[in-house]
Amino acid sequence: MVSEQIVSDALAEIGSAQTSTQLSDIRVKYLGKKGGITMLMKQMGGLAPDERPAFGQAVNAARKSVEDALLRAAQEIARQESEQKLKAERIDITLPGRAQKPGALHPLTQVYHEVRDIFLSMGFDVTEGPEVELDEYNFELLNIPKNHPARDMQDTFYVSEDVVLRTHTSPVQVRTMLTQKPPIRMVCPGRVFRTDDVDATHSPVFMQMEGLVIGKNIRFSDLKGTINTFIRNFYGENVKTKFRPGFFPFTEPSAEVDVTCTVCGGKGCGACKGAGMIEVLGCGLVNPVVLENCGIDPTEYSGFAFGMGIDRLANTKYGITDIRLLYENDARFLRQFV
Repeated sequence: MVSEQIVSDALAEIGSAQTSTQLSDIRVKYLGKKGGITMLMKQMGGLAPDERPAFGQAVNAARKSVEDALLRAAQEIARQESEQKLKAERIDITLPGRAQKPGALHPLTQVYHEVRDIFLSMGFDVTEGPEVELDEYNFELLNIPKNHPARDMQDTFYVSEDVVLRTHTSPVQVRTMLTQKPPIRMVCPGRVFRTDDVDATHSPVFMQMEGLVIGKNIRFSDLKGTINTFIRNFYGENVKTKFRPGFFPFTEPSAEVDVTCTVCGGKGCGACKGAGMIEVLGCGLVNPVVLENCGIDPTEYSGFAFGMGIDRLANTKYGITDIRLLYENDARFLRQFV
């Protein structure tokens, strides 16, 4: 019969099919609307009535035989495709793993934590304040009134006539003295902003750590002892310090502090310009005018203040000669501090 030949052809094609797409094409060829087996059913109209039942049964059997063969072939092809996919995606657990390189805090953050912890161990509190500051707190209460020549030293970003991006963290000291009665012993870390050009030693944004001590009978020797203790803890016992006269409107007398160059060990090099020592901070006794401005009686209390750049401390501690390296996020540079 014609249906037997069609079934034979269909089964042969199904047996040679290799993919799901080929099976789909065979299904359309034989069982689709215009497929070979489907078209056989349309021949029933030309048959005698007594021939139609047997013909219909034969066509239905042929359809079922092809459908069953297609189902079995589809299952087998799906199994084979699944095995091939698993084989292609197989992970060889005998290979050594790829270790992830550990991360670490940025060197500036590491230095900040170290400096902060040293002062915490000495009994200081850590206080923070706003980065957008009033001119009154940033300058005037610190004995730097308008038109004072010391303002030229600050290179200030002005938000408005009376609002600035703080040029130092000293306003936090002012806020503390205005709200807290002596004795006071605090450090104030944070970002500060100045309109400096970017080069090897300057940046418009950098980190500072300033400190303030207010109490009775505070002397310059107390300041010197505090700074020397910090320097020895931060740089090491063999590092020497040198206090040089300096000028800051908010301290009197004032000093700048140099330490032994960590690059050459004091022998003289390009980093220290042959001096063997590098400046790391400024300090002094709090100017009585500042105490009065903040409501503290200078006849009863005295104090000292100091300020240092976290960036400069990082540079001098690790022998970094270009401040820009701290902000470029070059992984080759940062991996040295893991």
